[in-house]
Amino acid sequence: MEIAKVTSNGQITIPSDIRRRLKIKDGDKVLFMESDDGVLMFNSSMVALRQIQSDMEGKAEKAGLFTEDDVVALCREVRRELNGGRNANNA
Repeated sequence: MEIAKVTSNGQITIPSDIRRRLKIKDGDKVLFMESDDGVLMFNSSMVALRQIQSDMEGKAEKAGLFTEDDVVALCREVRRELNGGRNANNA
């Protein structure tokens, strides 16, 4: 359990052990969510990453992408289309 003092401007210093556990670095944003017992604090970047991973789950398989080679081939195809059919072997 950690304790932090609130300044007259409503600011607190997040204890170093908590920053380390949440992987919060200088300039990062934190997310506060209310719960029945109080307020929870999260590293907003990690929350966003988990949400993207959840949203994308199963999408690759549905698109027929099962290997890294499948992804490279798709990138080449898209680049070829964007380049008007010119060679796009550099993936």
